[in-house]
Amino acid sequence: MSRIGLKPIAIPAGVEIKINDNNLVEVKGPKGQLSEKISADMKITIENGELTVARPTENKRHKSLHGLSRTLISNMIIGVTEGYTKTLEIEGTGYRAAKQGNKLVLTLGYSHPLELEDPKGIEVEVPAANKIIVKGIDKQLVGNYAANIRSYREPEPYKGKGVRYQGEVVRRKVGKTGK
Repeated sequence: MSRIGLKPIAIPAGVEIKINDNNLVEVKGPKGQLSEKISADMKITIENGELTVARPTENKRHKSLHGLSRTLISNMIIGVTEGYTKTLEIEGTGYRAAKQGNKLVLTLGYSHPLELEDPKGIEVEVPAANKIIVKGIDKQLVGNYAANIRSYREPEPYKGKGVRYQGEVVRRKVGKTGK
């Protein structure tokens, strides 16, 4: 039984939600506008400033879509009101990040610097040479772009060098021992 799917979503002031035919949910708020196609099987209703998602049957597929649908809508509402951020830290000698216009320039130990253009709807800040902040209203885009940046040099277990999420703990291994 989906406990998450049963919870109603409180609609904050300043957020406008439209549900079109074929369950296209459009959420408009102070930070922007998002839309997502929710499964046609789910029934979405708005009453008394609360949005609820209901499933038609106790079928396994409907149960799995129930919580997912509610969470997708909830994430859109949070995105247009507060937004999402992911902070990345760079560790390692000579590893650094810089911002040039709408490009993120990463120096991660390769023979050339990596230049990444900011995707539409994503804002990247570099407050320090070893810190990157990815901001946006779409949770999926923010997480995906942060993971993409991290994938260029994931933290390695021996010295801990690489790009990591803020607060991420890297399990360290013992290196070689001399005799």
